[in-house]
Amino acid sequence: MKKVDAVIIGFGKGGKTLAGALAKNGRKVVMIEQSEKMYGGTCINVACIPTKSLVHSADISALKGGDFEDKAARFTAAIAQKDMLTAKLRDKNYHKLADNENIEVITGKGSFVDAHHVAVNDDVIEAEQIFINTGARPFIPPIEGLKESRYAYVSEQLLDLKELPKRFVIIGGGYIGMEFASMYANFGSEVTVIQDGAVFLPREDSEIATAVLESLEKRGVKVIRSAKIVKTEDRDGYAVVTIETENGREELPAEAVLIATGRRPNVEGLNLDRAGVELTERGAVKVNEHLQTTAENIYAMGDVVGGLQFTYISLDDYRIVSSAVLGDGTRTTASRGAVPYSVFLDPAFSRIGMSEEEARSKGYNVKVAKLPAMAIPKANVLQKSTGLLKAVVDADTGLILGAHLFCEESYEMINLFKIVMDAKLPYTVLRDNIYTHPTMSESLNDLFAGI
Repeated sequence: MKKVDAVIIGFGKGGKTLAGALAKNGRKVVMIEQSEKMYGGTCINVACIPTKSLVHSADISALKGGDFEDKAARFTAAIAQKDMLTAKLRDKNYHKLADNENIEVITGKGSFVDAHHVAVNDDVIEAEQIFINTGARPFIPPIEGLKESRYAYVSEQLLDLKELPKRFVIIGGGYIGMEFASMYANFGSEVTVIQDGAVFLPREDSEIATAVLESLEKRGVKVIRSAKIVKTEDRDGYAVVTIETENGREELPAEAVLIATGRRPNVEGLNLDRAGVELTERGAVKVNEHLQTTAENIYAMGDVVGGLQFTYISLDDYRIVSSAVLGDGTRTTASRGAVPYSVFLDPAFSRIGMSEEEARSKGYNVKVAKLPAMAIPKANVLQKSTGLLKAVVDADTGLILGAHLFCEESYEMINLFKIVMDAKLPYTVLRDNIYTHPTMSESLNDLFAGI
C-alpha cells in the first residue's frame, strides 16, 4: 500500500492546479486520470480549446466562401490543426505534473475503498486528503435508436469527425448546441436545431435571444421549436431523425447528429458511499461553501459538484479548496461575485448578471442602455457588425445589474463589467472611461451615453 499526503481523482483544471500548489508546499501527491487522452482535463482536450480552435477556423472559412468541396477540405484541415493543438497542450499538462518530484501521475480509474483509501489498477493508495475532480459527462436521452446510431455523436465524439457533414442535425437548443450550430453553418453544413421548448434561449434577455436567432437564421440555420423527437433510424450513409410538431411528423436526414441535451456529474464507479460522500438530489457531489464534502477530509471541484460548468469556475474552485487546506479558509463559493459567461457564436454572446425581465420582476427601478453593433466602428472594420449590446442599470443607485453583449469580442468586453460590478462602481465608470481606438470596448462610452 502506498501512502501519500493527497490523492486527486481527475486531471481537470481545478485538480491539476491544486496538485501543483500542494507539491510546492512539500506534499506528496498522486494524480489519478482514467484516460491518457484526458491529461489536462476536459477543457483542453474535448471542450473549450478544441471547439474555439474550430470556431476560429470556421469564421475564416465563411469569409473565404467557395463550394461545399472547398469548405469540406478546409474543415478536414481544421480538424487536423485542432488535433495538433490539443496533443501539444495535453503533453505539456502531463509533464508539468509528472516531472514534479512530489507528484505521481497514475493512469487508471480510481474508486474509493473508504474515506482515506483509493483503489486504482491493482494498487490501494492511502491519503490524508482526497480531492474529487472527475467532471461531467453528456446525457443521452432515451430516444429510440439514438444511442445505437452510427451517425449520432456527443460533443466530444463530434470533435473527431474528419469529414464535414452536408446535413447536420442538433438535438438540443442550449448553449453547446448553438455554438456547434454557428460553427458548422460557417463551415458550410445545412444545420437544423431541434428543441422541445417553445422559447428560444429561454434564460436570456428576450431581445438578445431574438437577435441571436435572427443571426443564425440569416446564415441558414433552421431552428425547430416545440418538437418531440420520435426516433432516430440509420440508413445507408446517414441517419434520419423523426420529429413530431403541431404540423405533424417530419423526417430530417443528416450525415451527423449532435446530442446536445446537457451534462451530468461524472460520479459513476467512484463508490462514494464507501467514503461517506453524499450526493445532491440532482446527482452532484454535495459540498459546503468550502467545497468540502460530507466526508471531512474529502473535497470536490469543478463540474462534478454541479452548478456552472466553466473552466474558470473550476479554477476558482481550486482557489477555494487551496484556501481551505493551505490557507486561512476565508475564500468560499460566496466570494465569486458576479459570474460572466460567453457562448462562441458568430458573433459571440456574453452575459453577466440579470436580464431586464429579471430585474423588473425583482422590483428594481431600472434604466436600460442599448446599442446596435453596427454603430461600433471596430465592428465595421472587422466586417462583424451584426448584434446588439444591452445593459441594465439600477436607476436608484447607478449600479449595473446585468449586461448582455451579442457582438464581436464580447468575450473580452464582459470582463470589464465583472470588475465594475464586483467593485460596486456605478455605470458611469464605464461610460466615462478612456478607451483605445478603434476597439470594441470603446462602445461602452456610447452604450451608456443615453441614460
